Amino acid sequence: MSDQLWWMLGVLAAVAAGLWAWHRWHYRSFWLLIGFPITAISIRASWRKIALGCNLTKKRQRFWFTTVPGLIASTGVVRVRRKWQRIAVDTKPFMWLPLPTRYGWRVTLHTLEGQIPADYADVAERLAHSWGVHAVRVSSNKPGRVRLAATIRDPLVKVDELPPSTELLKVTVGRLETGGPWVIDFRTVPHYINAGATQSGKSNLANALIVGLAPQPVALVGFDLKGGVEFTPYAPRLSALATTRAECGGLLDDLVALMTDRMGMCRMTSARNIWQLPPTMRPIPIVVLVDELAELYLMADKSEKDEIAKTSTALLRVAQLGRAFGIYLFCSGQRIGSDLGPGVTALRAQCSGRICHRVNDPETATMTLGDLDPAALDSARAIAAETPGVAIVASQDGQWYRARSFYVSEATAEYAARTYADQAPTWADVMTAQPVDAPDQQTA
Repeated sequence: MSDQLWWMLGVLAAVAAGLWAWHRWHYRSFWLLIGFPITAISIRASWRKIALGCNLTKKRQRFWFTTVPGLIASTGVVRVRRKWQRIAVDTKPFMWLPLPTRYGWRVTLHTLEGQIPADYADVAERLAHSWGVHAVRVSSNKPGRVRLAATIRDPLVKVDELPPSTELLKVTVGRLETGGPWVIDFRTVPHYINAGATQSGKSNLANALIVGLAPQPVALVGFDLKGGVEFTPYAPRLSALATTRAECGGLLDDLVALMTDRMGMCRMTSARNIWQLPPTMRPIPIVVLVDELAELYLMADKSEKDEIAKTSTALLRVAQLGRAFGIYLFCSGQRIGSDLGPGVTALRAQCSGRICHRVNDPETATMTLGDLDPAALDSARAIAAETPGVAIVASQDGQWYRARSFYVSEATAEYAARTYADQAPTWADVMTAQPVDAPDQQTA
């Protein structure tokens, strides 16, 4: 008997060690074959209690076969009579079968009468604690349906290396909390605001963009209001670089003039934007990288008022009209607030891409994410200083996500700038490579 016991203990230990090694070295197959089936059974078994605890149930009338006390005899025996009657019961939302994902699972629910997706979003944290997962995100792609996406562990703890970019003006800069790629696509979202305090990952994101855009046929323009210390090492790949407000004003005037020339080009060919032009006529797209946006709006005395107003107006014109003519903005800053003037507020309205790293004041987070879901604002304020690169982003699908950019060192970005220096057209070539606007036929 003792030998059999030891033999059974040895088998159990071997099985446990094998499962641990399987989980450790090939988590994906372990999750699909062992972890997820157990989790799916637990989800379905606990759904009624969890829905009741999160106030997601509704009272409905149901016919129920009940026992009702009847006549009590003198012997003390209780006689009961049985009958069908309508009673109120708690009905839970119907749940489809859960489906596995790379970092967890997702499931679709049928909402009950009077429910909307926001009712489920309000209790997402309760659902996460009830199921013991890292986070639960709520989405809806069809009326009457709500999708819950759960992540068992935080995919932002460790991120991969920056992958090479294969499409024009599109760069995969990091990973979303769902495990999917964090993509910055200027063709879809033309202008971005990138807010963040010192050491929050703001500059690292700019490095990732430079590495991703360097091999592409695009012109990169830098506005470095730190005196050039941020973008000067990347000068071999930049077509133009401005390091003072006066230089920024001159470069913005060039961009406005360039937009006017491209307007004429599109008008001659009856095109609404440069992407409708023939490839032989299409001008090179331009990505403008602005660092320390607030420096363009700060005023020491009234003598700078006219210069700031001119710069602000030119930048706003580029934001309003630049998309159709291949000019895109990526504006970064530590402080983005309404106290900088109406120009910042107007620029913010033109930038549909929003990225908010850890910030030191709530107004910057409000300025960046204030018109999104209030939960996004709370998540931005909860970013820890020990997690540089983590940000709240407004995605192309209209929702917001936690995301983290891939780590890209300054040395890596400098190497990419030197390697692809031959891809950078000179600013003179960019300005002169425009066709002459022919006179209109009706006025000729």
